[in-house]
Amino acid sequence: MDSVVQLQRQLVDYSAQLFNEGFLDDQFNQLQQLQDESNPDFVVEVVTLFFEDSERLLDELAKALEQQSVDYRKIDAHVHQLKGSSSSIGAQRVQKVCIGFRNFCEERNIEGCQKCLQQVRHEYSLVKTKLETLFKLEQKILAAGGSIHWPM
Repeated sequence: MDSVVQLQRQLVDYSAQLFNEGFLDDQFNQLQQLQDESNPDFVVEVVTLFFEDSERLLDELAKALEQQSVDYRKIDAHVHQLKGSSSSIGAQRVQKVCIGFRNFCEERNIEGCQKCLQQVRHEYSLVKTKLETLFKLEQKILAAGGSIHWPM
């Protein structure tokens, strides 16, 4: 049982680190509080949908920025969607880059848009890795016979 307590401590510390470093905000806590025994995989399912949607949007943004004639309204619509979905799971750093991205769309600044696409890809990649690590830690706790109750 000591190993479960140790894993739970790791989970609490890791989760706190994600908030302290600005990867996640309180929206993620609210998402966790919606998870219960009747829907134990709720957060993983929602975040997995976020991953799938984000990767599609990032690909579409890259294609749109490569066009001869850039459609800034289309790009802005994709960025707006990415901003909304990142906000809904609490991916704060992705959301913040999207705000700047939208400003560059409004200015029709191709260089700014391209730079923001790289930044948003980077922040998305980081938060995806961090959340996957968080979920693996949760699985280890459950596999060891422990339980997880948010907030911890």
